Amino acid sequence: MAAMGGIRGLFEAVLPGLVFLVTYTLTIDPSADASSDPIRTLLPALIAPLVLGLVFVALRAATKQTMTPAIGGLVGTGISVALALFSGRASDFFLIGLYTNAGYGAALLVSVLVGWPLVGLAVGFLMGDGIAWRENPSKRRVLTILTLCWTGLFLLRLAVQLPLYLADNVELLATMKLLMGLPLYAPLLVVSWLMVRSVYRKAETAS
Repeated sequence: MAAMGGIRGLFEAVLPGLVFLVTYTLTIDPSADASSDPIRTLLPALIAPLVLGLVFVALRAATKQTMTPAIGGLVGTGISVALALFSGRASDFFLIGLYTNAGYGAALLVSVLVGWPLVGLAVGFLMGDGIAWRENPSKRRVLTILTLCWTGLFLLRLAVQLPLYLADNVELLATMKLLMGLPLYAPLLVVSWLMVRSVYRKAETAS
């Protein structure tokens, strides 16, 4: 929960996408002709998550909590809104997410192929282990498996969401982004933590 910013962090991660989906569904006119202004049509759905992001920042400022998660979310939402406004396509609101999934998935996969799994590097830093985990077969195996699991998560998102983006199926794309967001991220984060804790405890017991 701490890694995800607590309960507030969960709301800040989920609500902007949900608000976009609901607002878009309620305001879009499927019978509108091609001559209508696409940007004007999209404005309510794009403004709503942006306003929500500003509210999150204001609430954190008012309660004197760390503002980094809210500001990061607001910046990401702002860029997504700008892309959609520039192109006039609602599906471009999700373009950054597609690039992010592709980039993370590729980086993680390459790191495994070259023998330096990124999850291992992150865990080694967090556990004060440096790169010593590479000399322990159990740690190296578990951290490699976890890196592959995270690779699978990002590539699965891309495999499902990219065809929906190309088909300009905004409602289903937004829905799948929500369903493949925290509902997949949170359990994998918990499993990763449990596996790391287990393998490090076994290593400490063996030594």
